[in-house]
Amino acid sequence: MKELSLKVAVIGAGVSGLHTARELKTQGHAVTIFEKTNRLGGTWAYDPRVEPDPLGLDPGREIVHSSLYQSLRVNLPRRLMGFLDYPFTERKDPREFPGHEEMLLYLEDFAKDFGLVELVRFEHEVVRVERVDEASHEWVVESRTRRSESEEEEVFEAVVVCNGHHTEPRIAHFPGMDSWPGVQIHSHNYRTPEPFQNLIVVVIGNGSSAVDILTEISSVAKEVHQALRASDIHFKKLESHDNIWQHSMIECTKEDGKVVFQDGSFVYADVIMHCTGYKYHFPFLRTNGIVSVDDNRVGPLYKHVFPPQLAPWLSFVGLPYRGVTTLIIELQSRWVARVLSGKVALPSEEEMASSVEELYQHMEESGWPKQHTHQLQNKFDYENWLVTQILDLPPLEKWREEMYFSALKKIISIDDDEFRDAWDINKWMQEIA
Repeated sequence: MKELSLKVAVIGAGVSGLHTARELKTQGHAVTIFEKTNRLGGTWAYDPRVEPDPLGLDPGREIVHSSLYQSLRVNLPRRLMGFLDYPFTERKDPREFPGHEEMLLYLEDFAKDFGLVELVRFEHEVVRVERVDEASHEWVVESRTRRSESEEEEVFEAVVVCNGHHTEPRIAHFPGMDSWPGVQIHSHNYRTPEPFQNLIVVVIGNGSSAVDILTEISSVAKEVHQALRASDIHFKKLESHDNIWQHSMIECTKEDGKVVFQDGSFVYADVIMHCTGYKYHFPFLRTNGIVSVDDNRVGPLYKHVFPPQLAPWLSFVGLPYRGVTTLIIELQSRWVARVLSGKVALPSEEEMASSVEELYQHMEESGWPKQHTHQLQNKFDYENWLVTQILDLPPLEKWREEMYFSALKKIISIDDDEFRDAWDINKWMQEIA
């Protein structure tokens, strides 16, 4: 198979963009990274600013890319978060679960060590990605510079979309929310707990950010009430915290400030915090409907990466969640780079489309909601499959899977909110050896 060297555009200089650029460069491709901000790191570049619209509903708002809160620490042990060939060793923060600043230093070192910084066009916001014509595999990338507001066009042979998916908020919806008099905010715009001093706060959600935020807010708030979608949740006070209660999901809100839960309990609250996730958002992408986002399903995509009709010239890296994100990104980017080089062949367009349809049909038959298309199931099947496509990687060590699922149980437990400091990883590694 003839090896190719292509001119490739990478959209975004976060984890996905940087690792994809490294792999493309290693495979001999000419790479340009477009980054709309003035620094690399993507969501790991902490920004103390928040958006003027706390729920993030106004399409004309000034968008702040990062969703990090000031105290955020990684959810997974650093030895699991590092790339396979570039360990996440200590920079300034020696903890096994370091703060976000340490992750940014790691990414900055990665970019410097592999000569990626010079590939980045900072403050270049991509406003259009479109095929030159239907018969061509070439793509026009139009970008706008912040300082001059001028727009530039350049043609590439392939485009890899790596713009992240923690910027465009998804919010909960319930009767009465528009007339409820309190403050509603999405966790995207949470930075520190001080604004919630002596307030009664309702937090919607049970993900890692929800657990982190409600625990942190409880240190200053009068009361914190967690609203959960799980059907087996009923009103209760947590034994491990003096001022945290759990409820079922919000039934409705009233104009007098009352928040009514589906289990019949209620509270008069000051704030409702939506820790309800994010939307996939590609406002720059124009494919004449070939690729679309429908109820947070980006598709059709073969194995969450390649649109069958446009493969391999358009691809996405970093869409799946509920897994070791850095590992998934690393494996996807290696796969994409080798496919574009001609070292690895994709199935036919028809075979890829059939695989996507099989996934959709399986989801429908099992009652799995469309919005969770890119949520990986509780196995490492996807990661292990990617390894088989890359050809020159050994199988993943079993401890990675076991460590991830051990961490996952701890992440979503409010009763174990000190797990990052209490978990002896070295002892755990010895016990499973």
